[in-house]
Amino acid sequence: MTQSSEAEKKDQEKRRGPGVFKVMQSILAGAFGVQSDKRREEDFSSHSPWPYIIAGILFTASFVVGLIVIVNLVLASQ
Repeated sequence: MTQSSEAEKKDQEKRRGPGVFKVMQSILAGAFGVQSDKRREEDFSSHSPWPYIIAGILFTASFVVGLIVIVNLVLASQ
């Protein structure tokens, strides 16, 4: 692969935006505090922060709901 085709491929990826798998990977890595500087820079260089914001809100809400369910199950079994 030549350098020009690699640059074109990166430009196409930036225009398309991050995929679902990449967003989920970034959200989970950020939540656990193990995200690399390279990945963080890629995330912040994307066109729109909305996929990350929406995924972060959904992850946080599902995490809180999961904790509430677990606590209620534990308290109900006592």
